[in-house]
Amino acid sequence: MNIVEHYFQDLSPRKKKQFNQLESLYRKWNEKINLISRKDINELYERHILHSLSIARLINFSPGTQILDVGTGGGFPGIPLAILFPQVDFHLIDSIQKKIKVVQEISQALDIKNVEARHQRAQEFKKPIDFVVSRAVTRMDVFVPWIKKNIRKKSKHDLPNGVLYLKGGDLTEELKNFPKARIFALSDFYEEDFFETKKIVYLPL
Repeated sequence: MNIVEHYFQDLSPRKKKQFNQLESLYRKWNEKINLISRKDINELYERHILHSLSIARLINFSPGTQILDVGTGGGFPGIPLAILFPQVDFHLIDSIQKKIKVVQEISQALDIKNVEARHQRAQEFKKPIDFVVSRAVTRMDVFVPWIKKNIRKKSKHDLPNGVLYLKGGDLTEELKNFPKARIFALSDFYEEDFFETKKIVYLPL
């Protein structure tokens, strides 16, 4: 938890409490459903929570923004972002129902009011949204056709509406057909070695 407070120093007591509770909740659920590898559960705050919150180092979502988290798994990046931005609406979807059940249980345990979690594929999601967030679900050329229909044309942020995709490694080949894509290195936001090769791909749509 200290690592989150190090980078996000203006957290309210409520947010600190919610972030603090995440570890015990994820450890409990991880024993029932394999959400996070056993090695990674010990690095939950760095590799999952802080990684998810890197999007907040790039953009400060305005109240009322609609965010879709595709392939949320155990709730990343959606749940940490929903804690940080309680005035923003987060729609978390995944094709695996038992994972969505965990997201619903954790959201309820933390009294997170701004998360709606559904067992659903991206192609089936109908609501208009401002941004899509995700953690490396698939290649960008596969991903974009799933969600392009949902992106609102009118933007209210400095960054126009689009995709904020957490990925790692060399993305040159994958992004060659997306000339508008911009890559932000997480090593510019965080000093830990884990983030050395991690990136946010921003694609306006």
